[in-house]
Amino acid sequence: MAKSNPFQFLQDVRSEATKVTWPSRRETLITTGLVLAMVVLSSLFFLFTDTVIRWVLGLVLGAR
Repeated sequence: MAKSNPFQFLQDVRSEATKVTWPSRRETLITTGLVLAMVVLSSLFFLFTDTVIRWVLGLVLGAR
């Protein structure tokens, strides 16, 4: 494995970091909002599904 110069490595990292296309503040906020909306929708879906399964099992097993 070839050894590299740490200073050259840092220069290469800085050079590559300038090539990255960073999202704007607006894009970040929109993406965050969409993620939070999907989390809420998913949690509601699983809450509903769990309630239905619990109700059906209660009927089948005669727990209620």
